[in-house]
Amino acid sequence: MRIEKLPPLKITLGASDHPYLSGPWTPQHEEVNAYDLDVIEGKVPTDIDGVYLRNTENQIHTPLGRYHPFDGDGMIHQIEFRRGVVNYRNRFVRTRCLQAEQEAGQSLWGGLMDSPKTSLRPGFGAHGFLKDSSSTDVIVHSGVALSTFYQCGEAYCLDPKTLDSLGVASWGPLDGVSAHPKVDPRTQELTFFNYSKYAPYMHYGVVDSNRKLVHYVPIPLPGPRLPHDMAISQRYSILNDLPVFWDEALLKQNIHAVRMHDLPSRFCVLPRYGRPDEIRWFEAEPTYVLHFLNAYEIGDEIVMDGYFQENPTPEPRTDVPPEYSRLMAYLDEYSFSSKLHRWRFNLRTGRTVEERLDDRVLEFGTINNQYMGIRNRYAYSTIAKPGWFLMTGFVKHDLETGKSWTVQLEPGRYGSEAPFAPRIDAKDEDDGYLVSFVTDENTGTSECILIDAKRFEDGPVCRIALPHKICSGTHAHWANRAEL
Repeated sequence: MRIEKLPPLKITLGASDHPYLSGPWTPQHEEVNAYDLDVIEGKVPTDIDGVYLRNTENQIHTPLGRYHPFDGDGMIHQIEFRRGVVNYRNRFVRTRCLQAEQEAGQSLWGGLMDSPKTSLRPGFGAHGFLKDSSSTDVIVHSGVALSTFYQCGEAYCLDPKTLDSLGVASWGPLDGVSAHPKVDPRTQELTFFNYSKYAPYMHYGVVDSNRKLVHYVPIPLPGPRLPHDMAISQRYSILNDLPVFWDEALLKQNIHAVRMHDLPSRFCVLPRYGRPDEIRWFEAEPTYVLHFLNAYEIGDEIVMDGYFQENPTPEPRTDVPPEYSRLMAYLDEYSFSSKLHRWRFNLRTGRTVEERLDDRVLEFGTINNQYMGIRNRYAYSTIAKPGWFLMTGFVKHDLETGKSWTVQLEPGRYGSEAPFAPRIDAKDEDDGYLVSFVTDENTGTSECILIDAKRFEDGPVCRIALPHKICSGTHAHWANRAEL
């Protein structure tokens, strides 16, 4: 492996015993290019061609208040596969906030768990005082990688091959872009939403294949909400109004306290280029949903799969220090109990039918993205470590037969969201690999693993060494060479 190190940024963060600034969540500050990565085990397949991109949170400066992992600065890691040769690089997302804090030499904004008064400058996001760290999601649209922030920041553009910064997406509206825009692989249209504390509280938009904003409409809601994801089918977009949002009385005092309200879940179904008067609302069981897998149309129905939370607002943990009790509960999938779930919206009758697909605690699912918006058979979920926002394994589901297969990582090894990488000239939907980064706390190293989706329980077909230990994080994306 040959490694090139880039000049370092100004770093003021020191060692910490914070549970999300240490161990597998220790921030990585080094930016490198690494060529001809070493293979630890197995053989690198020659039948995939593209890049795996992963977004992670890496705090640079000493926090002003109580740190939450979603506050950390976005860093994109990329591993490229081509003809059996593997290269790696990583770069901080050069957000306006990162640049401002580099100039100041310190943190300028408080975080998700802090009072607005903590921030030294006006902030961003639906809260209105946060740092836009662009550390949540990453996708590729029309040859450009887009990094986005969960509370609606600016969409930052990067070259997916070099990770060079390309600035802010010109099409981004005033209220920003939420994480989890969706790209239709057949039309190359990108759909997105945003939300705020001001009426109409949500907007929805479409960006065409030339990266031009061609549709942008309000989605009127009864008040401020906290959506995190959306879904698309071939003809429709599905947004949500879920009963987990800020307490209205406390919000008037500028206190952002989330609670469960005595309301049903509501799902907004509208044509891709629909207007507000074309919205149809479907009611469902109360829950919160972080992530949806896919949606598709069958006859009069839209079928949508995602992860239903049985306990969206868990009680603070009693087995951790009090200052971390609420943080640890809301980051623990076993506390909020997320289960693979299906909703069916009947466009003729207006009725919603729901079905539990698996009783295990699962989240962070992926599919073969070529099936985005059309009927898919296979889904890939992650298994979490109880008590932690850490991924310890993967489950493959056959949604037609109900069968599933599991890969469990060894103790002390933590994976990442694992997108599907199709084989070159793939013959069917699951003809390819899951790609994931693994951080090994036993050795203090990180690696990339590939799992053959057709031989899932055989485990990794290869393990590839990365040049440094990477911080855990949120979302990842696979892009075939043609998408670059």
